[in-house]
Formats: sequence, structure tokens, C-alpha cells
Amino acid sequence: MRKLFILYLCLISSIAYAQDYDKHFSDTTLRMDYILTGNAACQQIALDRLSKMPGWYGRKHHMELLPVEGNAQLTVRDHHTGDTIYRNSASTLFQEWLTYPEAQGAARSFEQVWLMPMPKDTVDVTVELRDNRRKVTAAYSHTVNPKDILIRRIGERDITPYEVLQAAQSDSRRINIAFLAEGYTESEMDIFLRHANEATEAIFAHEPFKSMRNRFNIIAVKAPSAESGTSEPGNGVWRNTALGSHFNTFYSDRYLTTLQLKTIHDRLAGTPYEHIIVLVNTEKYGGGGILNSYTLTMTRHTYFKEVVTHEFGHSFAGLADEYAYDNDELDMYPLDIEPWEANITTKVNFASKWQDMPQAELHEGAGYRMKGIFRPTEDCRMRSNTTPDFCPVCQRAIRRLVEFVTE
Repeated sequence: MRKLFILYLCLISSIAYAQDYDKHFSDTTLRMDYILTGNAACQQIALDRLSKMPGWYGRKHHMELLPVEGNAQLTVRDHHTGDTIYRNSASTLFQEWLTYPEAQGAARSFEQVWLMPMPKDTVDVTVELRDNRRKVTAAYSHTVNPKDILIRRIGERDITPYEVLQAAQSDSRRINIAFLAEGYTESEMDIFLRHANEATEAIFAHEPFKSMRNRFNIIAVKAPSAESGTSEPGNGVWRNTALGSHFNTFYSDRYLTTLQLKTIHDRLAGTPYEHIIVLVNTEKYGGGGILNSYTLTMTRHTYFKEVVTHEFGHSFAGLADEYAYDNDELDMYPLDIEPWEANITTKVNFASKWQDMPQAELHEGAGYRMKGIFRPTEDCRMRSNTTPDFCPVCQRAIRRLVEFVTE
């Protein structure tokens, strides 16, 4: 009888979630493109374009809750009642750039894309950027009327070809990942598919992804490039590729990214995607991972499998880097503020981190600083390429996020 009662409660809960979603949203996606601009002293956010795409491939419950804090937050409110009906978070390359010396004087602009389920009625949307002290530095609000005739319809034709690599067990409670080809010509798509399968097996060899694998739906999107490889500005090499990726981001030799977020989402329009992993056809070491934006990594290097897993830890779960080097310290985390990332601490509010986990300790040196920031274990997948596992704290953070989305 107890099991039947629990099953009944779960069924009622699922129906309530579905009713709540159906009350506010349709099964389509609203894509909102923004421009983030400014410098370290002043930042601004501007709306660029609204688009509508078939299907919604994010969560359909806990809509009003924030899964991870992030450096940028999206809040959507019912225009008539003021009730919060959707929240999400991200981190941006723009905010990372603000920590570099160049941002003290120069001003730059960056693209940012948010996805949300298409509302059935008018909503008020607010985007906020937060600094490393967790303070709001820029905010922009606007109203979206789903009947607006200027909302572009995309993803209904000319869809980039894709293949399903793995189908989730549930159609309604699943996490959608899209591998996207970058620097692969049309004749190299078989190589891209092989790399996408290798990356899939690498990520799901790690707990807790391994034991929760049936909750993930994975596709490989075959976006062809005119030329193989990627751009290497430091070597004077610029290539014509689908997504415009390049090394030397922020003048760091191995930082491999793309600034063309709108192009990424254009290539994915009409496919079932939420989380994005861009595979770059290069043997040069490098990559990057940005929370709820994308993972981007090289594929023809010895450490390909280790790096794609590490970077997905960033983009999927918002995990911080746990390494630090004497000769390359970055002042990204103030020591008098507790970072929002789950796997590093300044001990300012250690109770909010892993104080309750007896298998985790305090090891100094993390978040790009040798002193004052601590990690949970001596080594972890978020610290080095030679460690095969996520530490217990990282595993718990990933597990909690997967459960939040799928249960």
C-alpha cells in the first residue's frame, strides 16, 4: 500500500507540473538574441532579435526555480499577474572578458542567446549580469507578445542534417545534447560522427553521467565547413569554417572558442537541442566551456576525451576550474565572497558547500589562485587531465542538476 501511495503522489505531482507548463507555455521555443556591450566600468544589454522554433527541449517542471546561479540570469514573469513563470542562468564570454586588462579602457560587444518555451500570453523578460561579487552590474527588461508578427520563424525548413546517437528513455523528462561539427568539410562528416560517438562514450564513462545515461538524448549535427580545421590567429592562420572558431581567445594560446553564438543557434534551429558541444577538427590542444552556452573542444589531440568531459562539467553543471598555477594566477574570485560554483570555496560560507560531506576535504589552490581558494580533493576531472573521475562534490552537483531537470 505504501508503494502505491508514493506512486500516486508522484503521478499527481507529474500531472501538476504538466498542467503548470501547459498553462503558460506552448510546445515551441522562443529564441532571444541579445547584444552585451561595454567595458569594466559600464555594461549594457540590448535586444537584437526574437525567433520562434519548433519544439521545446528544455525542462517542463520547476520552471520558476533557478537550477544554477551563474553569472547571468533570465527571469520571465506573467505580464498580467507578475508571477515568475520561468528562470534560467548562464555565464558569458563578455563577463569573462571584463576581468582582463583590455576591458579597463576599450569597449566591446558580444552576442548572447537565451532559449525559453514560447509563452502563450504576454510576458515580461529580465536579463541580469552579475559580477564576481555576485552583484547585478547590468539589467534589461522588455515585453514579449507571442503574437508579435515580427518574431521570426526559423527551423521549419533547411534544417541542418543530424543523426541520433542516443535516445533517452523518456520523451518528456530528458536532457537534450547536440554535438555540432566545426571545421569538418562535407567529405569529413564520417570523421565527425566518429568523434561525436567517442565524446559521448568519454562523458558517460564518468559518474554520475554513467548511471544516469538513459536520461540523455544525444544528436550529432552535421554542419559542413568550407575548410578543415580552425583559425589560429597566433600563427597567422584564418580558416573559413561553419562557426568561426579560433584559438587565442583573449590572447590565450590554448583558449579555443567562437564568438558567433547566433550562428551556432542558426545551425541548430529545428533540431532537438538544449546543451551544445561543439567539436572542432584540430589537433592543437585547446577548448572552453561556458555555463548554458556551449562546450567547445579540439578532437584530434591525445587529451580529447579528457578535455571534452572537463569542459562539459563547466557548460552543463557550472563547475569551476580547480587548478591554479604560480606563474599564471588570475584574480577572478574575491577572497571575501563565497563563489557560486559548487566545487570551490573561499570558506566565507563553507556550510553552503561540502561541509556535510565527510569524504571531501579542503585543499588550497583552485579557481586560478594558489592561496585563499579551496577545492574538495587533491585531484579531480575539473583539475587535471590525468585524473579519471569527477570528485564526490562535483558528482553531487551534477547528480542534483540531472535530478532537478528529469525528476
